[in-house]
Amino acid sequence: MLLCYVDESFSRDHYYIAALLCPDRQALSLGVALDRVVRRATVTYPAISTAAELHGYDIFQGKNDWEPLRKMPRARIQVYDQALRVLAEHEVAVVVRGIHPVERLRTQHPHALLMRWILEEIDEYAGDRDEYALVIADEPGQNSQQSEYRADLTGFRQYGTGGWRPRVISRVVDTLHFAPSASSRLVQASDLVAFLCHRISTKTDGDPRAIRANTRLWERLADRIHRVHVWTPSDRP
Repeated sequence: MLLCYVDESFSRDHYYIAALLCPDRQALSLGVALDRVVRRATVTYPAISTAAELHGYDIFQGKNDWEPLRKMPRARIQVYDQALRVLAEHEVAVVVRGIHPVERLRTQHPHALLMRWILEEIDEYAGDRDEYALVIADEPGQNSQQSEYRADLTGFRQYGTGGWRPRVISRVVDTLHFAPSASSRLVQASDLVAFLCHRISTKTDGDPRAIRANTRLWERLADRIHRVHVWTPSDRP
């Protein structure tokens, strides 16, 4: 069984969803290892809580749980790097789908469209390996979206996903499960991936040192990247 953890990162004109596809036998070890990353930070920086969330934006900007490190960019990048090293040491696969520019998308919310594509990717990956997948996503902004996405999955099983590459979803078991990211280290891990991909794609950093740091972070995942694709509306997805 694959446990697939999903989270998003977005700005005005960019939207990305990342999925972390984790064999069930690896999930417990990965969660423990990510806890260890945070605990290590608390030893060096006691103002950090052991419950601190590994949230990409907050770590990069020194916000919320990571505010005590606001003036210590190297320390924040080290935490990010350690978390990505942990991912790379486990038998996970990473899938990222994105849309840019979002403003050209006329008929559908980017999150709903990307969730459909992520489910296609998960289903195909699982099928190719004769596996089944359980999907756990970060809670969307509105509670009503949860029932909508679950209904979408039911339709995808019955009628297919439609679009350019229609697929009948047959490897995703049960329903879509939603969890607050603060309660799931593995959802947090998918956020780290989504945020970093987003930041690199939007070229937010102009400082060559920051660009090199971002590139090194992404390279940590090189052997775990299964697919990254960003769709430009007016092109085929």
